[in-house]
Amino acid sequence: MSIETDLQALGQTKYSQFRGETTINVGLSTLYPILERCKELGYEMLLDISSLDHLGEEPRFEMVYELATLDDSKHLRVKTKLAEGVDVPSAVPLWKTANWHEREVYDMMGIKFSNHPNMERILMWEGFPYFPLRKDFPLAGKESEMPDVAFSGIAPLEGGPFVTSPGSTRESGEPRAKGES
Repeated sequence: MSIETDLQALGQTKYSQFRGETTINVGLSTLYPILERCKELGYEMLLDISSLDHLGEEPRFEMVYELATLDDSKHLRVKTKLAEGVDVPSAVPLWKTANWHEREVYDMMGIKFSNHPNMERILMWEGFPYFPLRKDFPLAGKESEMPDVAFSGIAPLEGGPFVTSPGSTRESGEPRAKGES
């Protein structure tokens, strides 16, 4: 029995194949039951959780779960779309590795996970009011009250011995290589 046939009973699924990997698009309301069933079907590893910002579209966000079997013989991608301000059910009860992945998605995109054991920022400091990977976050950054944090000026190592320039050769750009070739 294929994964498509087995998950069809849970409803709201659309399948696609690419390079031997199956992608399943599901509704947010069936996301957790489908992830639960995937684990029962042998997808023991949660490799990654990521998110996409489709600014200007509705729903705005999309969650992507990358699953695999322990022997790495099968991969499965599960996707769901959600509107801004809607919580996603946490996958931590199924895979403990979801903890940090979900915290990173929250920290960078502002997507919250219901029933998460520790929904706190993981990369930015507590109280940081923005979500840097959203498409509406300016590339130049935002002004900060903390002078040494999130600045948008010249990088402190620019032109230093360990920074290479675009288009530089191995000899001119890499300090360890000078004089070796």
